Formats: sequence, structure tokens, C-alpha cells
Amino acid sequence: MRTLTLGMVALALAASSAAAPAQDQPLLGIVSISATEANNVRYIQGAAKAAEELGWQVNVVDAAGNADQANAAIQNFAQLGATAIIDMVFPFSSIGAGLDAAGSAGIPVVTWGGGLGSTVAATNGSGGPMAVPVIETMVERMGGTGSVLALTYRTGEVCRNRETQMDEILAQYPDITVTKNEVRIPGYFEDGAQYANAWLASRPEGSENLAIWGCWDDPAIGAIGSLRAQGRTDVAVYGVNGNAQALENIRNGHMTATAWQDSYTEGYQMVKMLEEIIAAGDDWTPTAAEVPAVLVTQDTVEAFIAEHPEAIQ
Repeated sequence: MRTLTLGMVALALAASSAAAPAQDQPLLGIVSISATEANNVRYIQGAAKAAEELGWQVNVVDAAGNADQANAAIQNFAQLGATAIIDMVFPFSSIGAGLDAAGSAGIPVVTWGGGLGSTVAATNGSGGPMAVPVIETMVERMGGTGSVLALTYRTGEVCRNRETQMDEILAQYPDITVTKNEVRIPGYFEDGAQYANAWLASRPEGSENLAIWGCWDDPAIGAIGSLRAQGRTDVAVYGVNGNAQALENIRNGHMTATAWQDSYTEGYQMVKMLEEIIAAGDDWTPTAAEVPAVLVTQDTVEAFIAEHPEAIQ
């Protein structure tokens, strides 16, 4: 099986709250902040492929952006006797109850974008470094002046870190004004469009350099809907993660740049690392194993897709 389809993810979600591990198959529990968001799906696909190779079964819980639900899911996986648990995006500081339950049961927990701290055994997909090339490109193209609409999300560690990187970089450019609006999960497409509409209302075309930045692609894609509806071609749009829809928007001239995150490889490699973590036991040293992002712009998108055709599938 090459991929885990959205339908299969939905099936796993339905089964995850009650299903005990098959008698002869170790259970890998995955708690996602949004299991149908494109980047999360790719990570789950990679993790499922590696689990299949190891002979593990996978159960996925969609916590829908709610840390309480994430804690409850991790606790449930601990009660089920999971072999390992992956936390997707929730910061380790917000899943303390889940980490305590897993630790008491001797179950390793790793994070994707949730940071390395407390009892977390390993992490990858850390958000901050991936956003830097996009933010630097945005500032360079603005010439150091203008206005930015930043679409943020502070429940997830990834977006928190990306916002911090943006703040640090833009602090060097006092002539760039930043308006921040926090989107919801679910609801990020709609929020991106609504906030863009309100922001554009006081910024007529040609008034200054304008840019919209999403801490991941989807809120920025929501904003693109508003730009197209208003016929605005003067606003540059930036995202992070490089999902298929973002890449198509770059190809079509609606998005300026994104940073492609190879989340499939991140998911695959993390599950393979879990095998090492379990084998090492108390001798394991907490590890950050990052996969670098790739900046994709309108100038490079065709070459990128030729090299990574799977990115638009």
C-alpha cells in the first residue's frame, strides 16, 4: 500500500476511540491536530507506510485543534496498551496529562512539530526553520516597506514558532506594518477569506506594497479566494508547507511562494525511529530529526514539480 487515503483516515478515526490492538499487531496511536488537512494527511500516509512495513496497525484520532481532546486520545491509547504514540502539532506543554499517562505505561511519545521537551522522545517537522525562507523572500520583495496580513494559529506549536520567526525578522523592518488575525481549526479557509476581506477594505490597489502570509498554506489559500473575487492582483501571498493546492496556486500565479515540507518522509522516518526508540529503552537520548524544507516560487515551481511529482498528487 503506497498511501493511506482520506477515506481510510476516516475509517481509522471512527475506529480509534474503541478499537483495541489486534492480538498479534502492535498499535501505533496517532493524534492529529487536523487529520484531513493536506500536510497532516501526507504525514499520516508516511507513518502508515512505515508501520505497515513493521507489521504495526495504525489508529488515528482527529483532535480538531482541541488540546483537551488530544490529551484524552493519548490517555486512551495508553489504556489500550499502544506500542507508541505520535502527537501531531500540539505542543508538548499542552499535552502534559497525555504524556503522564503514556509515561506511566512505559509508552514512548514523539511529536511532529510539537517540540522536544518533557518526556517526548523525538521530534521532527519543527515549524520555525521552515518559515524563514518564505518570510525572507516576502520582506525582500516588499523592499522593506508596506503592510502584511499575518494569518496565525497559536494552539499549534508549529504556527507559534513560525509567528515568532516572522516577528523577529520583521522587527528589523519598522516600515512594514503587520496586522495579525488568528484563524480557527476547523474554519481556516473561511477565516482566511474573511480576514482578507476586512484587511483589503482599507488598502486600495496601488496604495503600498501588500502581502498576506499564512502560518501554513490553507489560511492563505482562503485569502486568495477573496483576492480573486475582488480582482486584486497587487497582493503577494505566502504560505508554508507546500501542499498540492498551494503549488497549483503558485503555478497559476495566485500565490507567490511557499516552503514545501516533505511530511510524508517525516512521518515515515519518525515511525522507523520509533522502532529504535523502543529497542533502546532507557538508553535513548531525545532527538530532533528534521527534514529540511524547500522554497518554491513562481520561478521554480515547474522545476520543483518535475523533481517531486508526488507533491501535487
